[in-house]
Amino acid sequence: MSAAKPVDAPAAAGDVREVFLAFLRQGLTAFGGPIAHLGYFRREFVEKRGWLSDAAFADLLGLAHFLPGPASSQLGMAIGLRRAGYGGMLAAWLGFTLPAAVAMIAFAYLAPQVSQTYGDGWLHGLKIAAAAVVIQAVIAMARTLAVGPIRAGMAIGAGVGALIAHGAGSAPQIFAIAAGALFGLTFLRGEPWQAPEDDPATHKVPAEVSTGALVVFGLLLAVLPFASSLLQSPTLGLASVFYRTGSLVFGGGHVVLPLLERDIVGRGWLDQDTFLAGYGAVQALPGPLFSFAGFVGAAQTYAPGGVIGGLVALVAIFLPGMLLVLGALPFWDRLKTLAGARGALAGVNAVVVGVLAAALWDPVLTTAIRRPSDWALAAGAYVFLAIAKLPPWLVVIGFAAISGGFSR
Repeated sequence: MSAAKPVDAPAAAGDVREVFLAFLRQGLTAFGGPIAHLGYFRREFVEKRGWLSDAAFADLLGLAHFLPGPASSQLGMAIGLRRAGYGGMLAAWLGFTLPAAVAMIAFAYLAPQVSQTYGDGWLHGLKIAAAAVVIQAVIAMARTLAVGPIRAGMAIGAGVGALIAHGAGSAPQIFAIAAGALFGLTFLRGEPWQAPEDDPATHKVPAEVSTGALVVFGLLLAVLPFASSLLQSPTLGLASVFYRTGSLVFGGGHVVLPLLERDIVGRGWLDQDTFLAGYGAVQALPGPLFSFAGFVGAAQTYAPGGVIGGLVALVAIFLPGMLLVLGALPFWDRLKTLAGARGALAGVNAVVVGVLAAALWDPVLTTAIRRPSDWALAAGAYVFLAIAKLPPWLVVIGFAAISGGFSR
């Protein structure tokens, strides 16, 4: 009688359809945002399916949090890669992202028609709900990522700087992230840290593949802006903005808000109200918050929009995370032990709290709050989310419906 295969042994390649269907189920049912997604993934792929052990799951989760990009999606990509090779990685991303992406692109078409039929009250409700979601995210991130005088000071400094430099595009955020990494490397490298156990299956990516992925990541980041300008291509320009955003997002999916707002709304490609309404709507959907890119790409007016613009934005914002997972996996066992790398990451995470807090004030609150009663509505939405623990989709839909009803 043959011995049972260990739970964390890598499966043979060829299970791409199985991976796609498993992650499609998550894309249809995983409500609640990135933190909730991690719980869904563990229950599905560790406890139920036995695709990997708790130790392997923790190791891949550590990698996903270390890299810029959408942590839950990158964890899913790593699980798919581990299960069924490169095809499994693509299948995991596609299955998890597809439902929300389709819904957000469709919303870009439907939002103007709904506004004409029902008025703008529902849009205001979406913005109020979005404000409550961002308030909750800022508070939760501050409690974990900006603890202590050094990190709190970095967060405050980054927030004040972002407010002062509002309207200057994405350059202030890029500078803040670089400064956070430098300060963290200097002041936070000595903090205690428990390294996750090594997952031997992470070393299955050949060195030439990982090196190639890192080279492609860097080349696209450097070349896309110049190529779009040289060729006068709005489509490449759109791809460049979303690729840069996907390359710089640390601290969770909510950080796409300030990065995209500066580049998309700041350039006049999309108006502020529509942008925030889309951000509110994505909170009501399962799957990754990065699917918000599909709405922005479809609704913007700079490049071809609609389905094409939505697909360009989606591929561009997720591609950096995919390349970084491939590029970092073989080196993760060594990288995670480096005190300097951990310190730099801690510094970056501290400043993104400040950047997100600045975005909470402008544009989120300055746009959503029209009158004193709106403060009460935003506070009520926060209570439902953070204290009553209602699911975000229910709060978003409820406030949109209530606000729309009052406006009629």
